[in-house]
Amino acid sequence: MKRVVVVGAGPAGALLALLLAREGVAVDLLERQTDFEREFRGEILMPSGLEVFDGVGLGAAFAEVPSVPIERLEVWRGARRLFALEVASLVRGGARPRAVAQPAMLEMLAREGARHPGHRLLRGALARGAIVEDGRVAGVRASVGGAEREFRGDLVVGADGRFSVLRTGSGLHEARSPQSFDVVWCKVPAPAGFEGGRVRAYLGDAHFAVIFPSFDGRLQIGWVIDKGSYGEVRARGMDSWLADLAGHLSPDLADHLLAHRGEVRQPFLLSVVCDRLVRWTRPGLLLLGDAAHPMSPVGGQGLNMALRDAVVAANRLGPALAAGAGPDALDAAAARVQEERLAETVAIQERQERVPPLLFGSRWRSRLLIDGLAPLLVRVGLLQRIFGANLRLFARGVSEVRYERCAAAPPTSPS
Repeated sequence: MKRVVVVGAGPAGALLALLLAREGVAVDLLERQTDFEREFRGEILMPSGLEVFDGVGLGAAFAEVPSVPIERLEVWRGARRLFALEVASLVRGGARPRAVAQPAMLEMLAREGARHPGHRLLRGALARGAIVEDGRVAGVRASVGGAEREFRGDLVVGADGRFSVLRTGSGLHEARSPQSFDVVWCKVPAPAGFEGGRVRAYLGDAHFAVIFPSFDGRLQIGWVIDKGSYGEVRARGMDSWLADLAGHLSPDLADHLLAHRGEVRQPFLLSVVCDRLVRWTRPGLLLLGDAAHPMSPVGGQGLNMALRDAVVAANRLGPALAAGAGPDALDAAAARVQEERLAETVAIQERQERVPPLLFGSRWRSRLLIDGLAPLLVRVGLLQRIFGANLRLFARGVSEVRYERCAAAPPTSPS
Protein backbone atom coordinates (compact mmCIF):
# COMPACT_ATOMS: atom_id res chain seq x y z
CA MET A 1 0.00 0.00 0.00
CA LYS A 2 1.32 3.41 -0.97
CA ARG A 3 1.62 6.01 1.81
CA VAL A 4 1.28 9.77 1.65
CA VAL A 5 2.18 12.26 4.37
CA VAL A 6 -0.03 15.36 4.33
CA VAL A 7 1.10 18.30 6.48
CA GLY A 8 -1.73 20.58 7.56
CA ALA A 9 -5.36 19.60 8.21
CA GLY A 10 -6.79 22.79 6.77
CA PRO A 11 -9.28 22.66 3.88
CA ALA A 12 -6.81 21.40 1.25
CA GLY A 13 -5.03 18.89 3.46
CA ALA A 14 -8.11 17.50 5.22
CA LEU A 15 -10.07 17.03 2.00
CA LEU A 16 -7.15 15.49 0.09
CA ALA A 17 -6.38 13.08 2.93
CA LEU A 18 -10.00 11.91 2.94
CA LEU A 19 -10.14 11.43 -0.82
CA LEU A 20 -6.86 9.53 -0.97
CA ALA A 21 -7.86 7.27 1.93
CA ARG A 22 -11.07 6.56 0.03
CA GLU A 23 -8.84 5.22 -2.78
CA GLY A 24 -7.16 2.79 -0.40
CA VAL A 25 -4.03 4.91 0.12
CA ALA A 26 -2.47 5.07 3.60
CA VAL A 27 -2.42 8.71 4.70
CA ASP A 28 -0.74 10.33 7.70
CA LEU A 29 -2.38 13.75 8.19
CA LEU A 30 -0.28 15.91 10.52
CA GLU A 31 -1.97 18.89 12.21
CA ARG A 32 -0.02 21.11 14.58
CA GLN A 33 -3.10 22.16 16.58
CA THR A 34 -4.88 19.78 18.93
CA ASP A 35 -8.29 21.01 17.75
CA PHE A 36 -9.83 23.34 15.19
CA GLU A 37 -11.46 25.72 17.69
CA ARG A 38 -9.62 28.87 16.74
CA GLU A 39 -10.24 32.04 14.76
CA PHE A 40 -10.27 31.65 11.00
CA ARG A 41 -10.19 34.47 8.50
CA GLY A 42 -11.42 32.77 5.34
CA GLU A 43 -14.91 31.73 6.35
CA ILE A 44 -16.75 32.67 3.13
CA LEU A 45 -17.39 29.67 0.94
CA MET A 46 -18.22 30.62 -2.64
CA PRO A 47 -20.34 28.45 -4.97
CA SER A 48 -17.08 27.23 -6.54
CA GLY A 49 -16.16 25.79 -3.15
CA LEU A 50 -19.65 24.67 -2.18
CA GLU A 51 -19.97 22.54 -5.31
CA VAL A 52 -16.87 20.61 -4.23
CA PHE A 53 -18.77 18.98 -1.36
CA ASP A 54 -21.58 17.80 -3.61
CA GLY A 55 -19.05 16.63 -6.19
CA VAL A 56 -17.16 14.41 -3.76
CA GLY A 57 -20.31 12.99 -2.18
CA LEU A 58 -20.21 15.06 1.03
CA GLY A 59 -23.19 17.31 0.37
CA ALA A 60 -25.29 15.82 3.18
CA ALA A 61 -22.39 15.96 5.65
CA PHE A 62 -21.66 19.59 4.78
CA ALA A 63 -25.33 20.50 5.21
CA GLU A 64 -24.88 19.80 8.94
CA VAL A 65 -22.07 22.40 9.21
CA PRO A 66 -23.36 25.74 10.60
CA SER A 67 -23.45 28.39 7.90
CA VAL A 68 -25.31 31.53 6.79
CA PRO A 69 -26.23 32.23 3.14
CA ILE A 70 -25.09 35.53 1.66
CA GLU A 71 -28.12 37.01 -0.10
CA ARG A 72 -27.22 40.59 -0.87
CA LEU A 73 -24.22 42.86 -1.40
CA GLU A 74 -24.64 46.51 -0.43
CA VAL A 75 -22.03 49.16 -1.21
CA TRP A 76 -22.04 52.21 1.05
CA ARG A 77 -20.24 55.52 1.34
CA GLY A 78 -20.72 56.52 4.96
CA ALA A 79 -24.44 57.07 5.58
CA ARG A 80 -25.33 56.75 1.88
CA ARG A 81 -26.02 53.45 0.21
CA LEU A 82 -24.69 53.62 -3.32
CA PHE A 83 -26.32 50.44 -4.62
CA ALA A 84 -27.26 46.87 -3.78
CA LEU A 85 -26.92 43.62 -5.72
CA GLU A 86 -28.93 40.44 -5.20
CA VAL A 87 -26.29 37.73 -5.17
CA ALA A 88 -28.43 34.89 -6.49
CA SER A 89 -29.23 36.85 -9.65
CA LEU A 90 -25.54 37.10 -10.52
CA VAL A 91 -24.57 33.45 -10.19
CA ARG A 92 -25.57 30.63 -12.50
CA GLY A 93 -28.29 28.49 -10.95
CA GLY A 94 -28.93 31.00 -8.17
CA ALA A 95 -26.17 29.59 -5.96
CA ARG A 96 -25.16 31.79 -3.06
CA PRO A 97 -21.96 32.10 -1.04
CA ARG A 98 -22.13 31.05 2.61
CA ALA A 99 -20.38 32.20 5.77
CA VAL A 100 -19.33 28.84 7.15
CA ALA A 101 -18.05 27.58 10.51
CA GLN A 102 -14.63 26.46 9.37
CA PRO A 103 -13.81 24.59 12.62
CA ALA A 104 -16.98 22.49 12.20
CA MET A 105 -16.21 21.97 8.51
CA LEU A 106 -12.72 20.67 9.26
CA GLU A 107 -14.02 18.40 12.02
CA MET A 108 -16.52 17.01 9.51
CA LEU A 109 -13.72 16.26 7.03
CA ALA A 110 -11.66 14.62 9.78
CA ARG A 111 -14.63 12.54 10.86
CA GLU A 112 -15.39 11.42 7.31
CA GLY A 113 -11.74 10.59 6.75
CA ALA A 114 -11.64 8.43 9.87
CA ARG A 115 -14.21 6.12 8.31
CA HIS A 116 -11.47 4.77 6.04
CA PRO A 117 -8.85 2.41 7.47
CA GLY A 118 -5.85 4.07 5.82
CA HIS A 119 -6.62 7.54 7.25
CA ARG A 120 -4.67 8.61 10.33
CA LEU A 121 -4.99 12.15 11.75
CA LEU A 122 -2.31 13.12 14.25
CA ARG A 123 -3.27 16.24 16.17
CA GLY A 124 -0.57 18.24 17.92
CA ALA A 125 2.02 17.11 15.36
CA LEU A 126 4.33 20.05 14.64
CA ALA A 127 6.23 19.58 11.39
CA ARG A 128 9.89 20.50 11.71
CA GLY A 129 11.05 19.88 8.15
CA ALA A 130 11.35 17.43 5.29
CA ILE A 131 13.42 14.27 5.26
CA VAL A 132 15.48 14.37 2.06
CA GLU A 133 17.33 11.33 0.77
CA ASP A 134 19.22 11.23 -2.53
CA GLY A 135 17.62 14.51 -3.59
CA ARG A 136 14.07 13.30 -2.96
CA VAL A 137 11.67 14.23 -0.14
CA ALA A 138 11.03 10.94 1.64
CA GLY A 139 9.05 12.08 4.66
CA VAL A 140 8.62 14.64 7.42
CA ARG A 141 10.22 15.18 10.81
CA ALA A 142 7.68 16.27 13.41
CA SER A 143 7.36 16.85 17.12
CA VAL A 144 4.44 14.94 18.65
CA GLY A 145 3.80 15.27 22.36
CA GLY A 146 7.34 16.52 22.90
CA ALA A 147 8.90 13.55 21.10
CA GLU A 148 10.62 13.82 17.74
CA ARG A 149 9.23 11.40 15.17
CA GLU A 150 9.65 10.61 11.49
CA PHE A 151 6.76 10.07 9.10
CA ARG A 152 7.82 8.53 5.82
CA GLY A 153 5.85 8.23 2.62
CA ASP A 154 6.00 7.77 -1.12
CA LEU A 155 4.89 11.38 -1.45
CA VAL A 156 4.67 14.37 0.89
CA VAL A 157 1.99 17.04 0.42
CA GLY A 158 2.47 20.41 2.10
CA ALA A 159 -0.87 22.04 2.86
CA ASP A 160 0.34 23.91 5.93
CA GLY A 161 -0.59 27.44 4.94
CA ARG A 162 1.15 30.65 4.02
CA PHE A 163 3.85 30.11 6.65
CA SER A 164 4.47 26.56 5.46
CA VAL A 165 7.48 24.85 7.00
CA LEU A 166 7.78 22.64 3.93
CA ARG A 167 7.65 25.61 1.58
CA THR A 168 10.34 27.44 3.54
CA GLY A 169 12.73 24.51 3.34
CA SER A 170 11.87 23.40 -0.19
CA GLY A 171 14.17 25.71 -2.13
CA LEU A 172 11.21 26.69 -4.33
CA HIS A 173 10.84 30.33 -5.30
CA GLU A 174 7.80 32.55 -5.53
CA ALA A 175 6.57 35.32 -7.79
CA ARG A 176 5.59 37.92 -5.20
CA SER A 177 3.05 40.73 -5.58
CA PRO A 178 3.74 43.50 -3.03
CA GLN A 179 0.65 44.43 -1.03
CA SER A 180 -0.26 47.87 0.33
CA PHE A 181 -2.79 46.86 2.98
CA ASP A 182 -3.51 44.58 5.90
CA VAL A 183 -6.86 43.65 7.44
CA VAL A 184 -7.96 43.82 11.07
CA TRP A 185 -10.67 41.23 11.79
CA CYS A 186 -13.03 41.30 14.75
CA LYS A 187 -16.57 40.26 15.69
CA VAL A 188 -19.38 42.13 17.43
CA PRO A 189 -22.92 41.05 18.37
CA ALA A 190 -25.28 41.47 15.42
CA PRO A 191 -27.87 44.25 15.73
CA ALA A 192 -31.54 43.45 15.51
CA GLY A 193 -32.75 43.55 11.93
CA PHE A 194 -29.43 42.71 10.35
CA GLU A 195 -30.49 39.17 9.56
CA GLY A 196 -30.95 38.03 5.99
CA GLY A 197 -27.42 37.44 4.82
CA ARG A 198 -26.46 40.99 3.88
CA VAL A 199 -22.87 41.98 3.21
CA ARG A 200 -22.07 45.65 3.53
CA ALA A 201 -18.96 47.11 1.92
CA TYR A 202 -18.04 50.63 3.05
CA LEU A 203 -15.87 52.79 0.81
CA GLY A 204 -13.87 55.21 2.95
CA ASP A 205 -11.01 57.65 2.56
CA ALA A 206 -8.12 55.29 1.83
CA HIS A 207 -9.95 52.77 4.00
CA PHE A 208 -12.40 49.99 3.31
CA ALA A 209 -14.63 47.97 5.61
CA VAL A 210 -16.60 44.81 4.94
CA ILE A 211 -19.24 43.56 7.36
CA PHE A 212 -21.20 40.33 7.05
CA PRO A 213 -23.16 37.93 9.28
CA SER A 214 -21.19 35.09 10.80
CA PHE A 215 -22.43 31.57 11.43
CA ASP A 216 -22.38 32.23 15.19
CA GLY A 217 -24.94 35.05 15.14
CA ARG A 218 -22.34 37.82 15.32
CA LEU A 219 -21.12 40.29 12.72
CA GLN A 220 -17.72 39.68 11.15
CA ILE A 221 -15.89 42.96 10.51
CA GLY A 222 -12.86 43.37 8.30
CA TRP A 223 -11.17 46.79 8.36
CA VAL A 224 -8.49 47.59 5.81
CA ILE A 225 -5.49 49.52 7.11
CA ASP A 226 -2.15 50.54 5.62
CA LYS A 227 0.29 47.65 5.55
CA GLY A 228 2.56 47.63 8.56
CA SER A 229 0.45 50.10 10.57
CA TYR A 230 -1.18 47.62 12.95
CA GLY A 231 1.35 48.29 15.71
CA GLU A 232 0.40 51.96 15.70
CA VAL A 233 -3.31 51.10 15.56
CA ARG A 234 -3.01 48.71 18.51
CA ALA A 235 -0.91 51.16 20.54
CA ARG A 236 -3.69 53.75 20.30
CA GLY A 237 -6.07 51.39 22.05
CA MET A 238 -9.26 49.66 21.00
CA ASP A 239 -11.56 52.60 21.71
CA SER A 240 -9.53 54.82 19.41
CA TRP A 241 -9.43 52.51 16.41
CA LEU A 242 -13.07 51.48 16.84
CA ALA A 243 -13.96 55.18 16.72
CA ASP A 244 -11.96 55.53 13.50
CA LEU A 245 -13.73 52.51 12.02
CA ALA A 246 -17.15 53.81 13.11
CA GLY A 247 -16.41 57.07 11.31
CA HIS A 248 -16.54 55.20 7.99
CA LEU A 249 -19.82 53.38 8.68
CA SER A 250 -23.48 54.28 8.36
CA PRO A 251 -25.02 55.66 11.58
CA ASP A 252 -26.94 52.47 12.39
CA LEU A 253 -23.85 50.27 12.46
CA ALA A 254 -21.55 53.00 13.82
CA ASP A 255 -23.82 53.55 16.84
CA HIS A 256 -24.20 49.81 17.36
CA LEU A 257 -20.44 49.21 17.19
CA LEU A 258 -19.67 51.93 19.71
CA ALA A 259 -22.49 50.84 22.03
CA HIS A 260 -21.10 47.30 22.06
CA ARG A 261 -17.41 48.14 22.06
CA GLY A 262 -16.97 46.20 25.28
CA GLU A 263 -18.22 43.04 23.52
CA VAL A 264 -15.88 43.24 20.54
CA ARG A 265 -14.03 39.95 20.34
CA GLN A 266 -10.28 40.39 20.50
CA PRO A 267 -9.20 41.66 17.08
CA PHE A 268 -6.50 39.93 15.11
CA LEU A 269 -4.45 40.90 12.09
CA LEU A 270 -4.32 39.35 8.66
CA SER A 271 -0.99 40.39 7.21
CA VAL A 272 -1.93 40.31 3.55
CA VAL A 273 0.32 38.24 1.31
CA CYS A 274 -0.37 37.40 -2.31
CA ASP A 275 2.13 35.34 -4.26
CA ARG A 276 2.56 31.96 -5.90
CA LEU A 277 5.39 29.53 -6.28
CA VAL A 278 6.91 29.29 -9.73
CA ARG A 279 6.99 25.52 -9.16
CA TRP A 280 4.75 23.77 -6.65
CA THR A 281 6.75 20.56 -6.71
CA ARG A 282 10.15 19.03 -6.20
CA PRO A 283 10.89 15.28 -6.21
CA GLY A 284 8.66 13.68 -3.59
CA LEU A 285 6.87 16.92 -2.62
CA LEU A 286 3.73 18.79 -3.73
CA LEU A 287 2.51 22.06 -2.18
CA LEU A 288 -1.17 23.07 -2.26
CA GLY A 289 -3.43 25.91 -1.15
CA ASP A 290 -1.82 28.81 0.67
CA ALA A 291 1.43 26.87 0.88
CA ALA A 292 1.68 27.18 -2.92
CA HIS A 293 -0.22 30.41 -3.57
CA PRO A 294 -1.29 32.64 -0.65
CA MET A 295 -4.39 34.54 -1.76
CA SER A 296 -5.37 38.13 -1.09
CA PRO A 297 -8.58 38.43 0.99
CA VAL A 298 -10.22 40.30 -1.90
CA GLY A 299 -13.16 38.23 -3.09
CA GLY A 300 -12.92 35.62 -0.31
CA GLN A 301 -10.97 33.09 -2.37
CA GLY A 302 -8.49 31.31 -0.10
CA LEU A 303 -10.83 28.62 1.24
CA ASN A 304 -12.36 27.95 -2.18
CA MET A 305 -9.06 27.68 -4.01
CA ALA A 306 -7.73 25.27 -1.38
CA LEU A 307 -10.70 22.92 -1.78
CA ARG A 308 -10.42 23.01 -5.57
CA ASP A 309 -6.68 22.29 -5.36
CA ALA A 310 -7.48 19.22 -3.26
CA VAL A 311 -9.97 17.87 -5.81
CA VAL A 312 -7.51 18.16 -8.69
CA ALA A 313 -4.74 16.64 -6.55
CA ALA A 314 -7.01 13.68 -5.72
CA ASN A 315 -7.87 13.26 -9.40
CA ARG A 316 -4.21 13.04 -10.41
CA LEU A 317 -2.55 11.41 -7.38
CA GLY A 318 -5.28 8.95 -6.46
CA PRO A 319 -5.08 6.72 -9.58
CA ALA A 320 -1.27 6.78 -9.59
CA LEU A 321 -1.02 5.83 -5.92
CA ALA A 322 -3.73 3.17 -6.17
CA ALA A 323 -1.87 1.63 -9.12
CA GLY A 324 1.39 1.46 -7.17
CA ALA A 325 3.18 4.02 -9.35
CA GLY A 326 6.89 4.59 -8.82
CA PRO A 327 8.62 7.86 -7.87
CA ASP A 328 8.86 9.28 -11.39
CA ALA A 329 5.19 8.64 -12.12
CA LEU A 330 4.14 10.17 -8.81
CA ASP A 331 6.22 13.27 -9.50
CA ALA A 332 4.67 13.54 -12.96
CA ALA A 333 1.18 13.29 -11.42
CA ALA A 334 2.06 16.01 -8.90
CA ALA A 335 3.33 18.27 -11.70
CA ARG A 336 0.01 17.84 -13.50
CA VAL A 337 -1.78 19.28 -10.46
CA GLN A 338 0.05 22.57 -10.91
CA GLU A 339 -0.53 22.51 -14.67
CA GLU A 340 -4.28 22.24 -14.12
CA ARG A 341 -4.55 24.72 -11.25
CA LEU A 342 -2.14 27.43 -12.39
CA ALA A 343 -4.42 29.19 -14.90
CA GLU A 344 -7.19 29.76 -12.36
CA THR A 345 -4.73 30.78 -9.66
CA VAL A 346 -3.15 33.40 -11.94
CA ALA A 347 -6.50 34.70 -13.18
CA ILE A 348 -7.97 35.07 -9.68
CA GLN A 349 -4.86 36.70 -8.25
CA GLU A 350 -4.65 39.15 -11.15
CA ARG A 351 -8.29 40.14 -10.61
CA GLN A 352 -7.65 40.56 -6.89
CA GLU A 353 -4.75 42.86 -7.67
CA ARG A 354 -6.93 45.34 -9.56
CA VAL A 355 -8.98 46.43 -6.56
CA PRO A 356 -6.51 47.70 -3.91
CA PRO A 357 -4.82 50.45 -5.99
CA LEU A 358 -8.24 52.01 -6.61
CA LEU A 359 -9.73 51.80 -3.13
CA PHE A 360 -6.78 51.66 -0.75
CA GLY A 361 -4.39 54.10 -2.40
CA SER A 362 -3.65 57.70 -1.49
CA ARG A 363 -6.41 59.60 0.31
CA TRP A 364 -6.92 62.22 -2.39
CA ARG A 365 -7.13 59.63 -5.16
CA SER A 366 -9.61 57.40 -3.35
CA ARG A 367 -11.73 60.44 -2.43
CA LEU A 368 -11.71 61.62 -6.06
CA LEU A 369 -12.76 58.17 -7.23
CA ILE A 370 -15.42 57.55 -4.58
CA ASP A 371 -16.95 61.02 -4.27
CA GLY A 372 -16.37 62.26 -7.79
CA LEU A 373 -16.51 59.34 -10.19
CA ALA A 374 -18.46 56.66 -8.30
CA PRO A 375 -21.82 58.54 -8.17
CA LEU A 376 -21.70 59.01 -11.93
CA LEU A 377 -20.83 55.36 -12.50
CA VAL A 378 -23.73 54.34 -10.24
CA ARG A 379 -26.19 56.54 -12.16
CA VAL A 380 -25.29 54.92 -15.47
CA GLY A 381 -25.16 51.45 -13.89
CA LEU A 382 -21.48 50.86 -14.67
CA LEU A 383 -20.28 50.45 -11.09
CA GLN A 384 -22.97 47.85 -10.46
CA ARG A 385 -21.85 45.95 -13.56
CA ILE A 386 -18.21 46.09 -12.46
CA PHE A 387 -19.01 44.76 -9.00
CA GLY A 388 -21.34 42.16 -10.50
CA ALA A 389 -18.74 40.92 -12.97
CA ASN A 390 -16.13 40.54 -10.21
CA LEU A 391 -18.62 38.81 -7.94
CA ARG A 392 -19.51 36.32 -10.69
CA LEU A 393 -15.85 35.52 -11.30
CA PHE A 394 -15.07 35.09 -7.61
CA ALA A 395 -18.23 33.05 -7.07
CA ARG A 396 -17.85 30.59 -9.94
CA GLY A 397 -14.09 30.47 -10.49
CA VAL A 398 -12.31 30.33 -13.82
CA SER A 399 -11.66 26.65 -14.48
CA GLU A 400 -14.02 23.71 -14.36
CA VAL A 401 -13.08 21.48 -11.45
CA ARG A 402 -14.80 18.10 -11.16
CA TYR A 403 -14.03 15.13 -8.98
CA GLU A 404 -13.30 12.34 -11.44
CA ARG A 405 -13.25 9.43 -9.05
CA CYS A 406 -16.30 7.61 -7.69
CA ALA A 407 -17.85 10.13 -5.29
CA ALA A 408 -20.14 7.43 -3.95
CA ALA A 409 -17.29 5.09 -3.00
CA PRO A 410 -18.54 3.40 0.17
CA PRO A 411 -16.50 4.14 3.29
CA THR A 412 -15.30 1.30 5.45
CA SER A 413 -14.99 1.13 9.20
CA PRO A 414 -11.58 1.96 10.64
CA SER A 415 -9.55 -1.02 11.74
